[in-house]
Amino acid sequence: MPTNCAAAGCAATYNKHINISFHRFPLDPKRRKEWVRLVRRKNFVPGKHTFLCSKHFEASCFDLTGQTRRLKMDAVPTIFDFCTHIKSLKLKSRNLLKTNNSFPPTGPCNLKLSSSQQVLLEHSYAFRNPMEAKRRIIKLEKEIASLRRKMKTCLQRERRATRRWIKATCFVKSLEASNVLPKGISEQILPTALSNLPLEDLKILEQDQQDKTVPIL
Repeated sequence: MPTNCAAAGCAATYNKHINISFHRFPLDPKRRKEWVRLVRRKNFVPGKHTFLCSKHFEASCFDLTGQTRRLKMDAVPTIFDFCTHIKSLKLKSRNLLKTNNSFPPTGPCNLKLSSSQQVLLEHSYAFRNPMEAKRRIIKLEKEIASLRRKMKTCLQRERRATRRWIKATCFVKSLEASNVLPKGISEQILPTALSNLPLEDLKILEQDQQDKTVPIL
């Protein structure tokens, strides 16, 4: 049982008390393709329960010899009110723009805006209202500040751990050079990247690490 018409902008619905008939899209591929082309709906794919009402066909398209009104085999829909549908879409778009612009910016046009205000102005369409966008920006700025603090802490921990490794390597190498520890012990207990460095280079590296400070972000 048909429920409504598939034509764009057509509000016709099935009602047995109204003299409007509904007709399925033809099964023949060529005729079906022609109907779809005339309907002019983007990405429209009719199904087995897709109908067009009789308002979109000329009187000559109907066979009235029987008890029911039937379409002729070569009938095609030619009556569409595309202008009304386009006007309706434009009106909806215009109303949406009015809603989004209900909070116009105040002050002189040459007023310099902060970075947060610029983001708010340029991307306010993505939120229901400017205040929601402002709250979102403030929240993001706090998250960025928190991430910067965490990054600084991680860099400080990494620097301290590196200094400890270098200091421990220098100590082991010194004991090895003084024959307190057996030769080759550093290669067994230290990472390869550190154990292969000469003691003089390690001392220079240790001094360099002590002179460095963690940059403030």
